[in-house]
This record gives sequence, C-alpha cells and structure tokens, in this order.
Amino acid sequence: MAYEVEAPKYVRLAQTIQRRIEDGTYAPGTRVPSENQLVQAFGMSRPTVVRALDLLKRDGWLESRQGYGTIVRGRPAVVEEKDRRGLEALVRDESRTPGRLVDVGEAVVPARVASALGLAKSAKAVRRRFLVEEDGEAVELVSSYFPAGLVDGTDLAAGDALTSGMREHLEARKKVRFDHVTERVSARLPDAAEAELLGLPDGVPVLSVLVVACDASGRAMQVSDVLLPADRQELEDTYRLN
Repeated sequence: MAYEVEAPKYVRLAQTIQRRIEDGTYAPGTRVPSENQLVQAFGMSRPTVVRALDLLKRDGWLESRQGYGTIVRGRPAVVEEKDRRGLEALVRDESRTPGRLVDVGEAVVPARVASALGLAKSAKAVRRRFLVEEDGEAVELVSSYFPAGLVDGTDLAAGDALTSGMREHLEARKKVRFDHVTERVSARLPDAAEAELLGLPDGVPVLSVLVVACDASGRAMQVSDVLLPADRQELEDTYRLN
C-alpha cells in the first residue's frame, strides 16, 4: 500500500508564491503581498507565512528592503543551472546515448526515493537503470523510479531503449505536465552492483544526485538517482550573497 506524504504547509505556500513569480503574477521588482494579506488570502497562520517567505528569501526568489517591504528578485540564476543539470536525466534519449540499458522491472525503492514518491518503506516501483559511457568508460548510472499507475500505457517497463526522453514520453502518453525539478546531492559508498557497473575499486565513493521531477501541485512523477564516480567529478556552483 502506498502512503501519500504531504509537504509542510510553509513549503506548499512557498511553492505557490514561486509559481506566481514564474508566471508573472508577482513580477521582479514589485512587492509581494504583506504578511497580513497572505494570511488572509491563504488561510494560514502568520508563522507559516513567515517561514515560507524566509525560505524564498534564502533561495534567492525574494529579498527584504528596508522601508519598502519584501521584493521579488525573480528566478535565481543558480536555479536555472540546477534545472539544466537535473533536466538531463529527464530528456536523455536512451537510443542515442552512448551506454546501455542495464535492467528494467519492479524493484524495492531506496528509502530516500520512497520518501520523495510518497511510498511506504520497502515499497516496490518500476525502475529503469541506464549506464552512460564515454569512450568505453562508465561515467554515470541513472536509476529512475515511477509511482504506481504512471507506468501503465507507456513503454517505461519495456526492455528496449526509449527513443525519446522520459519526460517527453510521459507527457505524450499520460497527458501529464512536468513543472519543476528538485535536486539533492549527497555522497556515499556504492553497493557491490553499483561499483561493478561503474568499474569502481573498493572504497571509492559516488556522488548521488537525487532528481525529483514534480507536476505543478508538487506531486513527484519521477525520481532519478544519478550516481557519479566521485574520483572523476569536479563540481562548480554559483550563488548570491545577500
């Protein structure tokens, strides 16, 4: 049985304000509604509104200006960069990508993936694993998981390489729309199967980029765990100083 895990109220409010910034309702340079107005408009408590605004300020969507209120900054440049990186796992055409489809089928979902999909611990879901290679060397292992009901009527459970990206395939077959991507980066040691596929000796860690693709409501439609050999990576990021 699957259990839905709803995001906290302040996160959902922050996502709503973020979407309004992106669609132009709250244009860059303008003031967002006051805390009192947001409390009245969304029926949420003041602490919830304050936490949502603080989250958006921290991530660069909003800023406070003395004597003027909270101002819209627009879509942060760092978000654009992260979206492009996460988007690669969603738009990759397997049939044209050097590498191979390792396996497709039902698998136990790792805890952090289950949490993102709103599934119970040790639940199962359809998984596609694709090994990306460059000049014959494994450089990336992508394990993509899909919630129950989303795979029916698609080729995601088939053993052949897709001739389009998974996002395009799902949007065409299921008439859904991907809205935003969240990435969570961590480091860990690979399990034996992952190390063998990536050609890693004992003790070499991997970078895990958990790519959570959601619709406009925040529902996760696909979660991809992208593993990168840590000894072959150099990551660079840019962020604003407030």
